[in-house]
Amino acid sequence: MNPVFLDLGFIQIYWYSIMILAGLLIGGWLILKEAKRFGIPEDFITNLFFYAVPISIIGARLYYVIFNWSYYSNHIVDIFKIWEGGLAIHGGMLFGLIWVIIYTKKYKVNTLRMLDMIVVGLLVGQAIGRWGNFFNGEAHGPVTTLEFLRNLYLPDFIIEGMHINGIYYQPTFLYESLWCLIGFIAILFIRRAKYIKIGQITGVYLIWYGIGRFLIESLRTDSLMLFGLKQAQLVSVIMIVIGVIILIVRNKGSKFENQYNNKGDMHEIRF
Repeated sequence: MNPVFLDLGFIQIYWYSIMILAGLLIGGWLILKEAKRFGIPEDFITNLFFYAVPISIIGARLYYVIFNWSYYSNHIVDIFKIWEGGLAIHGGMLFGLIWVIIYTKKYKVNTLRMLDMIVVGLLVGQAIGRWGNFFNGEAHGPVTTLEFLRNLYLPDFIIEGMHINGIYYQPTFLYESLWCLIGFIAILFIRRAKYIKIGQITGVYLIWYGIGRFLIESLRTDSLMLFGLKQAQLVSVIMIVIGVIILIVRNKGSKFENQYNNKGDMHEIRF
């Protein structure tokens, strides 16, 4: 699989960059649509997004570099070659979360409600972004056979893409992409539930993605490690626990309190 989307001679545009950009744009558009339901000014969301994107990318890269410091300490220039891959989603989430907290506190907006809106687009962005790993020939699973891939009824181009250096690998990128897509569809319905409370959509996201990532990570052959353990699985467990806590805490009190679909004063945001 050729990782280069367009070669202009003086510059090469990689499929990885294209898929990350597509995920950001489509995910951002979905967040805008969700915010519009609550009368939130478009400028408020675009400004949040404008800073969140580079902050999250920096966080994702730093996270990856830190866990691969034995290599990057001797190849400093390679730290900046993000088009070659090496963005850790958990680092992007952490830095993005910090920015969302700062931004919402500045404008006195409920942070959990904003996160509820963001995860709607985030899941789609993750589903699309994983295809960047496919074109880079990375984030794949264990060695497998052509017969196994054929039995999954995969398109030929995916099977060919999973044939790396003469060996077939399981398409874990596809497993995660589909998992995120299913989660997105589920949340589309959940967010419309009559008595869904602020924060519970975020809780569902943390549990859903945490479970999927934990299971899929067990198949990955290029996992970032921490004390001999796959750090993504450790983080996934933490995500699941936090998600469960959020659901339990937010479920307390009257079902009529803190409803997500109650616009409240969201339209009065002064920006």
